[in-house]
Amino acid sequence: MPAAASRRPRRPPPKPSVAPAVLPAWRFHAVTVLIVAAFAALAVRVVQLATAEGEFLKRQGDVRSVRVIDVPVHRGMIFDRHGEPLAVSAPMHTVWVDPQRASLPPTTVQRLAGALGATPEALRRRLAAGSRRFAYLARRVPPAVAERVAALAVDGVEVARTYHRFYPAGETVAHLVGRTNIDDAGQEGIELALEATLAGAAGSKRVLKRGTLPGGNAKVVKELGYVRRPEHGEDVHLALDLRLQFLAYRELKAAVQHHGAASGSLVMLDAATGEVLALANQPSFNPNDWRRRSAEGVRNRAITDLYEPGSTVKPLTVLAALEGGFFTPETEIDTAPGYFRIGSKVIEDPVDRGRLNVAGIVAKSSQVGIAKMALAMPPHAVYDVFQRAGFGDYTGCGLPGEAIGVLAERDLDKDIGRAALAYGYGLTVSPMQMARAYLTLASGGVRKDVAVLRGTGEVPAGTQVFAPEATAAVVSMLRGVLARDGTAPKGRPPGYTAAGKTGTVRKVTANGYDDTAHVAYFAGFAPAAAPRIVLVVVVDEPRRGPIGGGDVAAPVFARVAARALRALGVAPDDVDAGQVVHRA
Repeated sequence: MPAAASRRPRRPPPKPSVAPAVLPAWRFHAVTVLIVAAFAALAVRVVQLATAEGEFLKRQGDVRSVRVIDVPVHRGMIFDRHGEPLAVSAPMHTVWVDPQRASLPPTTVQRLAGALGATPEALRRRLAAGSRRFAYLARRVPPAVAERVAALAVDGVEVARTYHRFYPAGETVAHLVGRTNIDDAGQEGIELALEATLAGAAGSKRVLKRGTLPGGNAKVVKELGYVRRPEHGEDVHLALDLRLQFLAYRELKAAVQHHGAASGSLVMLDAATGEVLALANQPSFNPNDWRRRSAEGVRNRAITDLYEPGSTVKPLTVLAALEGGFFTPETEIDTAPGYFRIGSKVIEDPVDRGRLNVAGIVAKSSQVGIAKMALAMPPHAVYDVFQRAGFGDYTGCGLPGEAIGVLAERDLDKDIGRAALAYGYGLTVSPMQMARAYLTLASGGVRKDVAVLRGTGEVPAGTQVFAPEATAAVVSMLRGVLARDGTAPKGRPPGYTAAGKTGTVRKVTANGYDDTAHVAYFAGFAPAAAPRIVLVVVVDEPRRGPIGGGDVAAPVFARVAARALRALGVAPDDVDAGQVVHRA
């Protein structure tokens, strides 16, 4: 073989041919069945989830995203009769935490304290004071502060919207308007008396939140509808005139301070309707800063405090005498020698006034004359008039805490009991009750309920409880009290006529009547001929200077009445230019 041929590459031997693998038919069918079964099982599961377990899954989804949240409501506003706001609600926020769910390391507490304007120690104390699942971090938080807290997005720390009450007139109207507590519930005055009207009813609604943690800080992305619709509180319009309230409060406060008195009260009523135009007490309190309260300042003395009325009820005793026909205004009574003995008791006047007619007895406030008149009448005559005047009964004002006083029959079978009752001892009345009694005199003997809400402007009918002729005669006598020779010339309002009566009462202590502790009264109305306002002033325990009602309470009546009548647009009806009204 040639050499070239011997060097030619040798071809590899051909590979044996292999037949392609053939899948057995049974395996193909088995795989197909498995795939179909898997899809069938998946379809069954989808149907099961969509039907049998659909509600369960929906509930689980709702737990993670749907919430029912409270919808707070604002209290109705309180206005005076001219629309001036006396109580308003402003949106605020509450910050609270669930201590079990929240993670509050020192750095987080520091951040929260900074956002709230508090110290970390204060926040830790609040956490310790709360329960295992709830603790307040701050209440009545302004919106700007609430936004800072929410921006921290601390899990478990919640910010809820609330409302906070503010009182623009402050302590001036505190006793009538009242206040709410930290939960915005009425606690005093109108806020408590009309709680159901002012408070409304909170609502609730379902919302969709972005987030997965129950109660977390997720934002509301969709509102799903109300569960219970909120009902906001209704507004209330009082009869009170804020202009008159300011001047009444100022004058009463000045008098209490000037005379070093323990307390004082003033009530002003509309003589036509019985509406409360002003109600002031001293001491008072600031409803916007409840932490500085005191029990003495909170009490609404005009309706809760009871005093023996003293000489302020003598006109009612005279009314009983005139109605029964036992005396006339001209009937004379001998008060000499200035004292009168009933058993072991001696009733006396400051000086011997000799013979006085009934009008003079009222003008001079003769104790002896009134006692002799009472003993000349049937035992129940004076008691009956006092009862018709509203003593021992509610005035109709509806304010919480109103006291009805004491008017008892037990001593009417004794001469001294009847005499003492006639000049204002042995019974107790509130300043509001006294104002209602003088409202009846100013209305010609028609008794009306006292009203704190603004009416329709119509004059209520009332009930005729005293004879008009006798009432007119008594009113004429009350004008003499403010004459220059009466007991209260300092009570004459500059430019206006007035009718009224003083009272100076010794206070009762554990050891009997105290000659060093007195209550100074003045009750009256103006103008005398066509009364527009009824005004009662009570100053309790004046300790500097004079103590009598004519020197302490009457000047307050004069100043308040004159300025109130001018504010109400009442034309002056007394042009006595020589009149001088002394300041207390």
